Amino acid sequence: MSDPEFQVTVAVRRPDGSAEQVRVGTAVRIGDSFQLRLGELSISTMPDRAPARRTAPPAAGGAGGMVFPPYGRSKGAPIAGASMQDLEYYANGCRRTLDDPNKARWHDKERDLLAAIEAEIARQGGGGGGDSYGGRRRGGFDDPALSRDEDAPPPVDDDLPF
Repeated sequence: MSDPEFQVTVAVRRPDGSAEQVRVGTAVRIGDSFQLRLGELSISTMPDRAPARRTAPPAAGGAGGMVFPPYGRSKGAPIAGASMQDLEYYANGCRRTLDDPNKARWHDKERDLLAAIEAEIARQGGGGGGDSYGGRRRGGFDDPALSRDEDAPPPVDDDLPF
């Protein structure tokens, strides 16, 4: 008499929250252990993505506790109360990312960050044109020798040659 075979399954979670048991192979008892025979398995070419964690939208009174991204002179500093120059610098960085289709995986995060920065600009009374994505704002340079084209985003650490 042959040893009994046992179905081997994995739980697959569906977007609606339900779970389905999918058979992936068979296990056969051999003495004190099992021999596992797997069926044909495949690997998707798309990476498995966990559901995106969404941050709360910015509070009506400002940046809602958000901080600047980890680059530039104010990296990690709170957006609320930041200088107008820093707000403009990071807003231009957000717009630069949003303009780059190769960085689409960060667009949701950048839109949230840009909204928080623009809310802080408005709270500080610096509104007035170009506050929504698509508009351009001056980079905050006062020295004409250092000024750039209005549409040019500020340099970022990624632009460094080393």
